Formats: sequence, C-alpha cells, structure tokens
Amino acid sequence: MNVVEAGFAHWHELLWAWGAIAAAAVALRLLPLLPRRTLRLAWVLLVLALASGAAAVLADGGSPLAHAGMTAALGLGSLAAIQVGAAWIFDALLPAAGLRAPRIAQDLTVTALSLAGGLVWLRLSGVDPAQLFTTSALITAVLAFSMQDTLGNVLGGVALQLDNSLRVGDWVRMDGVDGRVADVRWRYTAVETRSRELVIIPNSWLMKNRFQVVRPPADGPLAWRRAVSFMVEAQAAPAAVIRVLEAAVADAQIEHVLAQPGPSAILSDIGAGWCRYTLRYWLGEPRHDDPADSAVRMHALAALARAGMRLGVPLEERLTIKEGPTWRAAAEERDREQRLDAIRRTELFAHLPAQEQEMLAGHLERAPFAAGDIMTRQGAVAHWLYLVIHGQADVLVDGPQGRVQLATLRDGDVFGEMGMLTGEPRGATVIAVTAVDCFRLDKEGFAQLLQIRPEVAREISAIVQARNTQREERLAQAGASGRGSDDLVARIAKFFSIHL
Repeated sequence: MNVVEAGFAHWHELLWAWGAIAAAAVALRLLPLLPRRTLRLAWVLLVLALASGAAAVLADGGSPLAHAGMTAALGLGSLAAIQVGAAWIFDALLPAAGLRAPRIAQDLTVTALSLAGGLVWLRLSGVDPAQLFTTSALITAVLAFSMQDTLGNVLGGVALQLDNSLRVGDWVRMDGVDGRVADVRWRYTAVETRSRELVIIPNSWLMKNRFQVVRPPADGPLAWRRAVSFMVEAQAAPAAVIRVLEAAVADAQIEHVLAQPGPSAILSDIGAGWCRYTLRYWLGEPRHDDPADSAVRMHALAALARAGMRLGVPLEERLTIKEGPTWRAAAEERDREQRLDAIRRTELFAHLPAQEQEMLAGHLERAPFAAGDIMTRQGAVAHWLYLVIHGQADVLVDGPQGRVQLATLRDGDVFGEMGMLTGEPRGATVIAVTAVDCFRLDKEGFAQLLQIRPEVAREISAIVQARNTQREERLAQAGASGRGSDDLVARIAKFFSIHL
C-alpha cells in the first residue's frame, strides 16, 4: 500500500490531523502580545487540501482523478503543517524563551522542510526523485543562471545572519542611509529611518560594500561617540575654549548623552580669523543622534557666550590691481631693470657698453628650474647659455673613472656659453641643487650684437678661454681629460658666419 492508498484508507484520521493543524493555527492567532506572521498561506493550503481530499473520496477510488486529488491533498496538508509548526517555533516558543530569530531563518527553515518533505513525498508516491533531477539538469542550470542576482541576494542574507554582522534592531549607516534594521529577508534588508521611511537594500550590495553598525558591546551598554564643530575667534585662548566646551556638556543634563565616558574637545583646524574646535561626546541611543547634536550645540553656544568668546568669522584679503598703461609701463620697467642687472653681473658681458648690454637684455627669457632638475646634459646640443640669477647648481663631468664634480654655480654665474658661441655639444651636466632662477640667451640674440660689433667675439673669447683653462686644470686634478684648446675666435666666427 503506497501513501495515496493509505490516504484513502485512513481518510477520517486525515481529517482529524487537518483539524489539529487548524486548531494550532487558531491557538497561535489567539496568543496575545506575540509578534507572529500571518497564517494566510497555511489556511489556504488547508482549504485546498480539504477540497482535494473530499473530491478524491467522492470520486471513483480507482480513477486517475481520485489518485491525483488525494496526492495533492496529502502534499498540501503537509505544507500547511510545516507552515503552522514553523510559526509556533519562531513566533511563539523562541520569543517566549527570550530568543528572536531573523525572518530569513524562518523562511529558510520552511523552505528546507518543504523541499525535504517534497522529496520524501515523491519517494512514497512511487516517483524516483533522481530521475527528475537527471531529466531537468539543463533546465535547472538555465534557471540558476537567470536567477543569479536573486541567488546572490539570498546567499548574502544567509551569510549576514550566519556571521552575525547584521541583526534586526541594529542601527546602521549604509549607502547614505541611517536607520534601524527592521527585517532581513530573502532578497533584501529593510532599514527604517528616523523619518519612518522603509529603505530596501539588496543583500548582495551589503556583501560587496562597507557599512557601519552601531551595536552595544558584549560586556556593557552602548556608547557611541559623536562630534560637533564650532568656529571660535582666533583671539580666544585654545586651552580656555576647550575647557568651556567640555564643561558645557559635563555640567549639563542632556537627554541620552552619557556622563561616562566624559566629553572631550580638541583644536581641529586653524584659519584666517578663526579656529575650529571639535567637541566629542558619547551617546547612549543612536536614534536620537540629531536631537542630541542639537542640544549639545545649544549648551556649547550658551557656554561660549557666558565666557565672552565669540564665534569666528573667516577673514579674506583681496588685492585689486588696475592694469592700466601706467601700471604696465612700471611692470615692464621693473622687468627690464632685472634683465639688465643680470647682464651687468655676468663676467662675459660686464665689460660691454651700456647700449650693447641693453640689446642683450632684450633677448633674455626667464628659465626657472626646480631642485633636482637636470638643467643641461653632457653631450646635448643647445645653442644658448644660462645666466644664474638665484640658486645653486652642480657642474658634473662623466669620465672614465665615473662622474666628477667640476664646480658649483651660484648667483651671477653663467654656463652653456660654448654651446651658444660655437654650437658644440655640452661639455658637462648641470643639476640644480636648489630651486634655480635663470635667464636664457640664445644664438639669435647674440648674433645681433656680433653683426653690429664683431670684435666683441675676441673680447668674449678671451674670457671664455680663461674659464676653459681653469676647467681643464680641475679636470686634470680629478683624473679626467678635457677637450684641449684651439682657436676659439675662429670657431665663433665660423659658427656665426662673420669675418674678423
């Protein structure tokens, strides 16, 4: 005799069993002051089971219709029993014992029992569940792929409950939402805000993102530190302001603000005309954070007023310059004097007449360098020289035995003159030790001077030749070889295409 035949044979006992389930459901509804879920689904399942069973009994017992009706009746009755039993356990017995399980735990229990009962029922009805799984493997895979987001939410809800990272009643901050966890469901977690809005957050989002939980520690009550800021005038003594702010909370009875741990204040920022102070206090109930912040601010403002300390106001200074013709002319004159002073301080050009110095000054371009910059590199080709206005740089030469420091350049020094005068590659690497402000003079600017007075080449070549001699001596002392000396005047004349 299979289970369906047993159902026909014991129809009266089956009715008594369904009646007991209905009585348990009615008793659960009559229990006062217990949070319990609706049993609408259980009643629907019971009514359908009774209707299917009655139709099967009234029909011919050997017909397929009667067999199907009794099968459905027994299955629906079992599901109703699972629904009512779970409701009694999770909504009555556990709360009476001081325990409260999340909604998802009840849903998972009902689902697991329903699946297990279904498998057992199939086996008792003569159907092999293994054959069903084999024939529906492809369909199951397709459904799993199409429901991956739903499955992610379900698994996320289960994981949140298993690791106890989120519980009903916790105060949380997540994704710009502050509120109390009202429920954890299959697909989402419901958060009730202070405005009584119910915000629905998918469980999969919670598994992938960071959120904050305000929860009492295991060894004591909740103490949540809050912070409010004040801008006080800069003239007020910081130590005095801190004492006033701390006393404003410690000496007042502010609802939900804890006396221990006590408040603390710090100087958190300084600006023009103001200092920002942060007053930190401890709150015992997170849902009162906004009212508590407001109350603390009111007490602090009153305490500052009693102490004669005013709030700080940001100060701002603005410099307005009207760039008229007079201003521009003055700025150009300052720039011209600076360039001319650079020419006069340079050994190569200090002996030139004032008119020729002014000509060269007109071709100077500003070239600043930061500390560590390579101002020029040994072997590079560049047809200009640099006049150091302010700063310090090292002159380094790469030789067979490594890099040798040849000299240190300071204010008024010049380098790169051979590249401008003859076009030859740089003979050394110059690296800025500090921030260096320079002027740069290119070949075209110097060429104009040579066209007017070619003999300048002889005068400058004598100075450059003396500098080169000193350079060769330093290289020889360091064990490095130089390029030797030759007719520098001829090379200058050839590079600039002039006749001397």
